[in-house]
Formats: sequence, structure tokens, C-alpha cells
Amino acid sequence: MAPPPVATATPTSTPTRDVAVVAAGSGPAAAALLALPVKGRAAKTGYSRDAFGLAWGADVDQNGCDTRDDVLRRDLTATTVTAGSGGCEVATGTLTDPYSSTTTIPFTRGVDTSADVQIDHVVALSNAWQTGAFAWTPDTREQFANDPLNLLAVQGRLNSQKGDGDSATWLPPATGIRCAYVARQVAVKTKYRLWATPPERAATARLLTGCPGQTLPTEATSAVPPPDPGADPAPPAAPVTTSPSPRPTVEPTSPAPAPVQSAGLDPRFGTCKAAIAAGYGPYNQRRRSRVRLVPRQRPRRHRLRAPLTGAPDARHDGLIAPTAPTGDGQGLSTPGSGRVTG
Repeated sequence: MAPPPVATATPTSTPTRDVAVVAAGSGPAAAALLALPVKGRAAKTGYSRDAFGLAWGADVDQNGCDTRDDVLRRDLTATTVTAGSGGCEVATGTLTDPYSSTTTIPFTRGVDTSADVQIDHVVALSNAWQTGAFAWTPDTREQFANDPLNLLAVQGRLNSQKGDGDSATWLPPATGIRCAYVARQVAVKTKYRLWATPPERAATARLLTGCPGQTLPTEATSAVPPPDPGADPAPPAAPVTTSPSPRPTVEPTSPAPAPVQSAGLDPRFGTCKAAIAAGYGPYNQRRRSRVRLVPRQRPRRHRLRAPLTGAPDARHDGLIAPTAPTGDGQGLSTPGSGRVTG
């Protein structure tokens, strides 16, 4: 990649005592600091995160993984990757936070847990914009935002606390990391030809006086490891489903045929004699195939009536029969009644 355009910087302050001490010879980081242009911050007008490309979605190094996962694989230990990601996407791991040095953070990918570990731009994007990046092409800004030299996995809380501060306004709480931290800022600004503000250079020089021989990090020492497809766990096997054995086919059974009755017989009785004994009969055959059951008629009982004397019969002509001397109440006229009983 071609180096970004050089922004003209005019020194606005004279070298401080700290810078003079550094110039006396402390190491590569101090020498690189003295070579940086010095200038006040430019306006923040026009800055936005989008000006540096898609946040963590770019695959600038063309290794098949996004930048965030590249840095997580480099800076976390005991990592596992998500199945089906080709060894790219970090699912779990452990971070020893460089900014606090004593904090160990278990990382688990997820909506509620991923922010516990964040990727810090050591030279903040807003700081870069105000020290020369405003003049870059969009491609150069995207390259800068995804450069592993400028990226560290850190505790989310401290990354938010830092904001866009430089070495004059914010330093890691862990004092043992501060020399390496400012040396990385100097290396990034040297690579991309950004300038330092006077307070920033003075603060960095004071730190480097306590780090004789401090070296600069390089692209080789900051490189991210390639994805390891072999670390990609095999997706879980699909559950084996067994179909139930088919039930044996049962042929429908026809109902047993009704017993065939002989023509002319009542199906309720085995013989005519039995039917007659039960009070049925005689049987009349109207058709060959149908038999009608006629209940047997019981003989009608008639009450005996004494013959009436006289003629004609009073029941037929309406005349009252002559009175008989005596009567037994069975069809005889009662003396003095004038009515016929029975």
C-alpha cells in the first residue's frame, strides 16, 4: 500500500527538557518520536466512524476472517471457534487485559458478553482524523482502522474510558505497559505519517526517559495468525430418527352369515308346534319368500242370557218386554225398572 500523503506540520513549541533527554539517546522509540512532525490538532469537522469503513466487517488482509476475530485469535488464549466458521469466529477464550495487567476476562461470544472484550485503536480514529487522516482517501482510512499494528484486545470498560485520548490525556492504569503503549502509538504515527501535538510529544518523551532502549513494535510482531480450519469443530451430527415398524396389515373379516331358515318357518321358533304352543299361528304363506305371522285367535266367551219372553225382541224393535215374575240380573228386566239390563 502506498504511504498516505504527508500533512505539512510546523513546530509550535521549542524542545522541552524531556525531549532533549530523549534526544541524547534512549532507543529506537525515542528516535522515532523526535522524527514525528509536531502540530496542533486540526478541526474534528467531518469526522465519523463510517469515514474509516465498516466497523470490523472488513477483511482487509483477505484471509477470510473479519478484523475483530483476527485480533481475538491473536490476543486471547485457550480459544475455541464457532462451528462452521472455517476457524475464523472466536466463540470463547481468555484475555489477560494488557491495560490493567491483573484482570483476566473470560470471553464468550454473545449479545450480553461480547462487549466485555473490545478491540482498541491504540491511536484513536478521532485522534488520527485530527492529526492528518482527514486528508486520506477512504481506502487508506479503512486500511488504518483494520491494521493489526494499531489494534489490541482490551477490557471493554477501560477502552470506553480512554475514548479518543492521546498520551497527554490518558494512559493505561498498569504502569508496566505504558512504555510499550506509547511506543506503539509512535510506530503507528510513523507508519501513517501522522503528526503529534506538542502536549502529546512531551508526555511521550517523559515516559520514554524511563524506558532506555525501548523498541518499536513491528508489523511482524503484530501480525494476526491465519485461521485454522482444523480447529473448527465438526457440526453436531443430526439426530438419528428411526421410523416405527409398519403395523401388519389385518385383512377385514366378513361377519358370519346368518343361519339360513327353512322357507315357511318363523325364525323365532324351531317348529310350527313350538310357535303354536307360544300362542302364534296359524301361518299363511302369501308369497314364496315371505311368511306372515298371524297371532292365534283366542275363542270369544259369550255370557249366557235367558231368553226373553214375548215377541218381538225388545232389543230390536224398542219395545219393553213384559215383566217376568223373577229375574237373576243376567239380561232380565228388573221389576218396576222399565229398563233392559245386560
